[in-house]
Amino acid sequence: MMASLIVHQPGLYTTVQDAGRYGHQRFGVPLAGALDLESFWLANALVGNPWNDAALEVRMLGPVLEVCADAVRLALTGTKCPLKIARAGREERVPAYQGITVERGAMVTVPPLTDSANAYLAVSGGLAVPPILGSASTLTRAGFGGIDGRALASGDVLHLHDDCEPDGPDLQLRDDVLALNGRIRVVLGPQLDYFSSASIDTFLQTDWEISNDADRMGIRLVGPQLEHTRGFNIASDGIATGSIQVPGSGQPIILLADRQTTGGYPKIATVISTDLPLLGRARPGERLRFESVSADRAIELRRERWARLRHNVARATPVLAERAINMDALQGENLVSGVWSSGDD
Repeated sequence: MMASLIVHQPGLYTTVQDAGRYGHQRFGVPLAGALDLESFWLANALVGNPWNDAALEVRMLGPVLEVCADAVRLALTGTKCPLKIARAGREERVPAYQGITVERGAMVTVPPLTDSANAYLAVSGGLAVPPILGSASTLTRAGFGGIDGRALASGDVLHLHDDCEPDGPDLQLRDDVLALNGRIRVVLGPQLDYFSSASIDTFLQTDWEISNDADRMGIRLVGPQLEHTRGFNIASDGIATGSIQVPGSGQPIILLADRQTTGGYPKIATVISTDLPLLGRARPGERLRFESVSADRAIELRRERWARLRHNVARATPVLAERAINMDALQGENLVSGVWSSGDD
């Protein structure tokens, strides 16, 4: 029997995602893929997978899965909530950003997310999902990718590529998740001439609230109305991930992974790629403010952020047995700043 995970409870909206479906937007096919590519990549790194292997994207409330494999390694990222593992009559909580090797019969639960809208559960070897147009990502609006083009359902069987003892020890990473600190950086345009100077100032100076109308396609914001100077219809043109459209309501919409590929509303700005993962984790009711940066600065920030993430992965440390002392870490610290005699004052 092929190694697998059996879905006992699917969670609120759990889908199979990878890094996205590239090269087909000219045919109207959205990118799809993980909303939070940082957490997705770190989850795969922790279980020893290539960075683009398919994993589970968990939204708000996670699944309950049964392991049907001799041994697999799992890791949860994108949240600080611990992963719950029930095996051999006991339950343990495994911190996020830490790999854990489990055997056949273990029950794995991703709890309700209290600090993030999305989290990622990766399994060693990756999910054995047939690619469509070069990607395993689920695009529910089109009904393809992942498991029959839909979110997980009870009784689904997620086949795995590998069924062997993972190599090396379980690893843990320093929590390097950027919190939504209220600042989202954007490059202004391309249709700035459709907005007055006052509207652009309002856009940058407002604390926008994330509405309940937020999903994988986009996030609607609530705040003051942005006025158009030349109407709110343009000849449809291309949309990038992170484009911020302003329709006739004057309320901005940030377009995300499952967005349409073209649109006819003017775009006031585009979120830089470095900050897109923050929006993947953002929850309804949270507030954000936009900050304008140049395109050149956006490229610099992207390079700096990914260099930091790669450095974090390179410094991953083995998970220690309970109550064990990490002698390498202990000896690497300067615990004594000087030598004192008992006779010194």
